[in-house]
Amino acid sequence: MNTLELRHIRKSFDGQGVLEDISLSVPAGSVTAIIGPSGSGKSTLLRCATLLETADGGDIIYEGKYAAKDGVYAPKAELHTIRRYFGLVFQSYNLFPHFTLLKNVMDAPVQVQKRPAAEVREEAMALLGKMGLADRADAYPCQLSGGQQQRAAIARALCMKPELLFFDEPTSALDPEMVGEVLEVMRGLARDGMTMVVVTHEMGFAREVASRVLFMDGGRIVEQNTPQELFDHPKSERLKNFLAKVL
Repeated sequence: MNTLELRHIRKSFDGQGVLEDISLSVPAGSVTAIIGPSGSGKSTLLRCATLLETADGGDIIYEGKYAAKDGVYAPKAELHTIRRYFGLVFQSYNLFPHFTLLKNVMDAPVQVQKRPAAEVREEAMALLGKMGLADRADAYPCQLSGGQQQRAAIARALCMKPELLFFDEPTSALDPEMVGEVLEVMRGLARDGMTMVVVTHEMGFAREVASRVLFMDGGRIVEQNTPQELFDHPKSERLKNFLAKVL
């Protein structure tokens, strides 16, 4: 079974089409990279998939459960359950500035999932250790580098035990020397079999780690293929022109 299926997703803002008939499947354990120019609809697609935006039409299906069918959304209680299937890592970290790192990671599992605080604390410390941040558990976001904040944001998402993790340009707000440390964490997640959908400008990461790469332009998926085929043998002129500028 696919962890996520999107079928014929459409989205407009003020009558302007932003997503046009987007369909994709995300098998369990796969890494899907989404590339394309700014304004191509990549982030809007992620926002629709994660229910932050309401699609105008189409189906959104998580592990066989419909979040939306023909643009009609499931009842709130069902959507609340479905939201537990996925986590989202933003480009701007979105950590709570008045919480320590440990509290940032623990807050949602305790408050939203109602899990025991002692159990969550143990998991949170293990995740911070995995991110190389165990010694910064009591630090506040403002005391950390961008790379450390993004690794903490990944730990926070993982502490919710999602089946699927979305990343929206997770390195675009980072200084160049910090990009590598975040990508290395993501490589580790891929090795561990985490299902991921990653909107990224990092072509090397997409080529190396992704199972499948989607190229978007003008609100459509222009091409999708294995990394080797898509990067080495692009079929459309639009993708050829894009790769000539970014590689």
